[in-house]
Amino acid sequence: MSGTAEIVVCGEAMTLLLAEPGVPLEHATAFRRSIAGAESNVAAGLARLGHRSRWLGRVGDDPAGRAVLAKLRSDGIDTSYAIVDSSAFTGMLVRDSHPARAIDVQYYRAGSAASRLRADELRPEALAGARLLHVTGITPMLSGTTREATERLFELARDAGALVSFDPNIRLKVGPPERWREVVGPLLERADLVLAGEDELELLHPDEPTESARRRLLASGAGAVVIKHRDKSASCHTADGAWRQEAFTVPVVDPVGAGDAFAVGFLDGWLAGATPALALEQAAATAALVVQSANDTDGLPDRPGLDRALRSFTQRTEAVNR
Repeated sequence: MSGTAEIVVCGEAMTLLLAEPGVPLEHATAFRRSIAGAESNVAAGLARLGHRSRWLGRVGDDPAGRAVLAKLRSDGIDTSYAIVDSSAFTGMLVRDSHPARAIDVQYYRAGSAASRLRADELRPEALAGARLLHVTGITPMLSGTTREATERLFELARDAGALVSFDPNIRLKVGPPERWREVVGPLLERADLVLAGEDELELLHPDEPTESARRRLLASGAGAVVIKHRDKSASCHTADGAWRQEAFTVPVVDPVGAGDAFAVGFLDGWLAGATPALALEQAAATAALVVQSANDTDGLPDRPGLDRALRSFTQRTEAVNR
C-alpha cells in the first residue's frame, strides 16, 4: 500500500511475547507471539475504522522485524517508509496478563533498531496530505536521536498542515521522572491534541495543579486537552467548554492497551467532526472492547463493531449480533 495517508504515526513496534493468561511471568512456560507498540496500536485501530494509516519507524533485518512489518501490513497499515536496519535488532517486550493484579513487563530494547531513528531519515513526503500525526512520549525517550526525530516530526506535521496528537504514555522503566519532564514536558506545549493521564500531568508538572496545567496547554494552542482520570473516567477540555465520560463497565481480561484504544476512538471521532461528548463516548467504548481481549489489538473494532458497542453501552440494546 502506498500513496497519501490520512493518519501517520511514528514509534517503536516490537515483538510481544504474552504469557498464558493468569500465570505470573516468572512461572509462565507458554507464550503467544504478536507485536506491541503504542503508535502501531493506534494506527491499527484507526485503519480498522476505515482510515488510511501509515507507520514510520525502524526494525532490524531479522525474523522479528519481518514479522512486525508483516503484521502491520496485515492490519492495513502502510509501511512503505519503514526503515530496515541490517546492523541492529528488533526490540522485544515480554509480559504476563492478569485483570486483578499488577502486570510484569520486561523490555529488551536498548540499542534496538527503533532507538536509532534519526531526524534525517524522516522524509517530508511521508506526511504529505496527512490530517493527523500521532506520537507518544516513548519515542523521544528512547535515545537522543529519537528525541531529535520527534521534534522533526512536529515540524513536518506543521508544514503538511496536519494536526499533532500527543500522548505522554509514561513508562518509568524507560527513564526516571526528571528525564520525562525534560524530554516530554515541552512536547505537550506543541501538540494540537493532548491525551494524558491525570497522573502523567502530575508527574510532568509536579508543582502545578492539573487544572492549571490544562488551562496552560489550551492557552499554548491545543485544540483539546483530554485527561484520563484515576477513576477511569475521562474529560475533554476545549476553549468552548468541558465534557466528562464515565468508563463503561465490562469484564476485564487484560487492561494493557486501553489507553491506545481510547486514543483510537477519540481521534476517530475528532477527525469526523463529532462533538467532544461523542468522541469521548467512542473512546470509552473502544477501550472497553479492547480490555475484554488478550493483547493490545485483538479487541479493536471495525466500524460496525464500534457502532454496535455504542448502542449496547448507551442504549442497553441486545448485545448479540444475530
